[in-house]
Amino acid sequence: MSGLALLLVLAAAFVHASWNYLAKRAGGGAAFVWLFGMVSVLVYTPLALWLLAGRDWALSPEQLAFMGGTAVIHAAYFLLLQRGYRAGDLSLVYPLARGTGPLLATLAAIAYFGERPTVLALAGAALVIGGILFMALRPRDVVRAATHPEAVGFGLLTGTMIACYTLWDKHAVAVLLIPPLVLDWASNLGRTLLVSPYAARHWPRVREVWRTRRREAIAVGVLCPLSYILVLTAMVFTPVSYVAPAREVSIVIAALFGAHLLSEPDAGRRLAGAAAIVLGVVALALG
Repeated sequence: MSGLALLLVLAAAFVHASWNYLAKRAGGGAAFVWLFGMVSVLVYTPLALWLLAGRDWALSPEQLAFMGGTAVIHAAYFLLLQRGYRAGDLSLVYPLARGTGPLLATLAAIAYFGERPTVLALAGAALVIGGILFMALRPRDVVRAATHPEAVGFGLLTGTMIACYTLWDKHAVAVLLIPPLVLDWASNLGRTLLVSPYAARHWPRVREVWRTRRREAIAVGVLCPLSYILVLTAMVFTPVSYVAPAREVSIVIAALFGAHLLSEPDAGRRLAGAAAIVLGVVALALG
């Protein structure tokens, strides 16, 4: 992995963990997803239109189809993530989701994109995924999942959506050459439109979330697109099998947030898993 790609991914990881902490603290469900989506659209629309206006070509039907598809996949991701956060701890749901995503994305990239990561890079990916599972799957978590599987189930479903949008968006920016900011803006716009019927039916709830969680909605609306735009930029010139695991260094930051800011339990175990993730990212960078 090049130095530029690693820098982009590490910056994205910090921003990503930050907005996930804010989303967990808000706990607003679909109303919160709609609100921060509206903020994202308002903030990033001028930039997206400026980029489109500066080009002398129109978007093709295939590009438009991929922009619409990413909106649907990301909408499912955000709704599942919010539902998971309402069912369990940030430091449980987040690692499960982020661990399932790169595992599936890496396997699919090797199978369908023909990527051939080095042995060192594969070892790094294995360390990342192993560290994530060590952080998330304590013995008592497995027992709890048997009777209260909501948090684990939503974490795994969210991870599946991560793998889907990673592969979909890799093709969009690297093959179809859709600008990363434009692709993410289209995703935010489409997701907000998809959730708008819910917002209209539950407008009192939306107003209440805005009244009590306005700062979080604004912050997430700005930070969430920024984190993914950085990742998309790295994926333009870097294989998925490198980017997908490396960006999970955000779990280290999320574990620190969960332990110190949300007072979530078992910090020692989760920080030990975080150390394995850091070593895995180093191996990916060297590979």
